[in-house]
Amino acid sequence: MSADAMHAIHALNHAFLRAHPLPAIRALNQLSVDDLVTLLKVQPAADRVTLWDGLRQDLAAAVLQQLPENNIKQILKHCDPVHASRVLAKLSADDRKQVMTLIDSARQRELSSLVQYPEDSAGSLMDQRFVPLYETLTVREVLHRLRKLKPRFTRQLYVLNDEGQLKSMVEIHKLTFAESGEKLAALCKPVPAVVEATATREEVVAQLDLHRITDLPVVDIAGRLIGIIRYDALMDAVREESSIDILTMVGASRDERALSRISFVVRKRLPWLSINLLTAFLAASVVGIFEGTIAKFTALAVLLPVVAGQSGNTGAQALAVTMRGLALREIGTSQWLRVTRKEVGASFINGVAIALLTSAGVLVWSSSIGLALVIGTSMVIAMVAAAFSGVIIPIVLSSLGQDPAQSSSIILTTVTDVVGFFAFLGIATLLSSML
Repeated sequence: MSADAMHAIHALNHAFLRAHPLPAIRALNQLSVDDLVTLLKVQPAADRVTLWDGLRQDLAAAVLQQLPENNIKQILKHCDPVHASRVLAKLSADDRKQVMTLIDSARQRELSSLVQYPEDSAGSLMDQRFVPLYETLTVREVLHRLRKLKPRFTRQLYVLNDEGQLKSMVEIHKLTFAESGEKLAALCKPVPAVVEATATREEVVAQLDLHRITDLPVVDIAGRLIGIIRYDALMDAVREESSIDILTMVGASRDERALSRISFVVRKRLPWLSINLLTAFLAASVVGIFEGTIAKFTALAVLLPVVAGQSGNTGAQALAVTMRGLALREIGTSQWLRVTRKEVGASFINGVAIALLTSAGVLVWSSSIGLALVIGTSMVIAMVAAAFSGVIIPIVLSSLGQDPAQSSSIILTTVTDVVGFFAFLGIATLLSSML
């Protein structure tokens, strides 16, 4: 085949992938590992990442181990970090360590944090090595896959849809009596219980008590199956929960904060209260810079809390959404730009709407066009800055290996107050002739 013909085929494949991504991904997931490796090697860099991101986790893991190192490095650098973490979790510890050495330290920290789950959560208890099945498979194909992959013994097998979401289950003994050409869909039944990866040990035990199950599937926030808590892990969780309950009865639980000693509470809280005091003085110093302006236009003092309150609420909303995304493994720290773009865009639109309402109210109250212009402009600036800070602060803390829940709110309050006060009073000083 000529070079021109090969170029035309690549162009058509590229166009098909862009125009019809879902059918293309479905077709890819039907290919063998060897065919996928051959295909990905010849793809342009951006398309290679897109295609790998669309592969089932088991296929993506097998493909990753057979690609050249430069391809692996490029994929892990630009791929969806959440998908990559699910794939890496399926590799052995040695293979995962070897793959991680191909990427920079910041990306390593991000992927490592996504692979790990909080202690005593469903994610920390689950086994991520499972065989994904689909309703369109025949019994013969399922048995062939089980013989090839030799999964850990289980009584149930779980069936997924094209997006990897958990759809149903099939009891493994039914495969023994079914006809080889029968479709898996005929043997499926609903899944009795499921938990998200961030569910607590108490929630896992509650599901076991309620449904009397031997395996418990674990899904991410989108409903994609990412692991299974096996029977022995469920029993360990029950035993651990029972011992914790006994300790709780005498007030000795390490998780019981309400019964902690006063000295412990003071030791944990006093440093952060001291830091909060310093940041409050920082915000107050900004107000002191414009003391003359406030003395001249006393209405500014009345309206100052309005700007601070709106910017603080906007920042808190962005902070809550971002921290939830990080906690639930919806996002990684490398996706900060996408999250920031969304939050800043939303806050700008909300800021303009709120600024118009506030300016109208101030205009009626004060009959001052200048004062209405000052508060409207400063409110948009303060709300956009607050949204940006609400995203960046927890992501930076997470990338540095710190717990964002511990100090994000203090830092955010400082930023929103300082920016809000400075914007409002600074613009008022510049436009003082109009007030």
